[in-house]
Amino acid sequence: MGRSVASSPDDAEERDDRRRVAVPRLRRSPLMRVVGIDGCPTGWIAVVWSGVPGPVTAHHLPTLAHLPDAVPEVEVVAIDIPLFVPAGARRSEADLRTFLGPRRSSVFSTPPTVAMAETDYAAANAAARDHTGKGISRQAWALVPKIREAVEWVQTFDGPVIEAHPEASFALMLGRPAIAGKKVWAGMSERLDALNQAGFDLGDIDATAARAALTDDLLDAAAAAWSAGRYRRGEARSFPTEPDPPGDVIWA
Repeated sequence: MGRSVASSPDDAEERDDRRRVAVPRLRRSPLMRVVGIDGCPTGWIAVVWSGVPGPVTAHHLPTLAHLPDAVPEVEVVAIDIPLFVPAGARRSEADLRTFLGPRRSSVFSTPPTVAMAETDYAAANAAARDHTGKGISRQAWALVPKIREAVEWVQTFDGPVIEAHPEASFALMLGRPAIAGKKVWAGMSERLDALNQAGFDLGDIDATAARAALTDDLLDAAAAAWSAGRYRRGEARSFPTEPDPPGDVIWA
């Protein structure tokens, strides 16, 4: 039975606060097998990481349903796509924007449920404005097909799946939000250097995956894999620390 992992039993010192997210204590062997996923123009890019410095592998997935065939025996999957569709605004996204500061614009608002039910942008924008008092961006609407796919897929995937946001991952790697945007040379170099320091060797990526991925897609998938590794080790940070409702949580 598939599931989206958002929390685990509280640690002893947190038992008085059942809303606090406790990072699960999974197996702590030296090697692991985690996956970070980001969307690309023709599907998804999945980066597989063992948690130790060295080359990583990447796979192009036409759909998320192809993941078990491409990467069997995954311990944790972190995906850069909303897994929680709200009735209104998401507190996780608001907390993440505060954390990211100058990179806050990288956090798109997940379209609310009334907008997700529509079939075109104009109707979705009108529905969101009528229901919440605020419309949705075209960038957010462009993500709707992938959000729908991910929300359906996570119910069928047999393993832990968390929602990640690469800009939060990079901010934690760097010790501060990235200075430049990821689509310019300075920003790409900054993020690639951070991944190299974290132990990701992206120099020998599978040719099919490399052709399918835009540069920032591959970097973001690797950053999501880094957060999946942190989650597996019990070190990940959640936004917010006390989610309400429990499913509205983003990890880094």
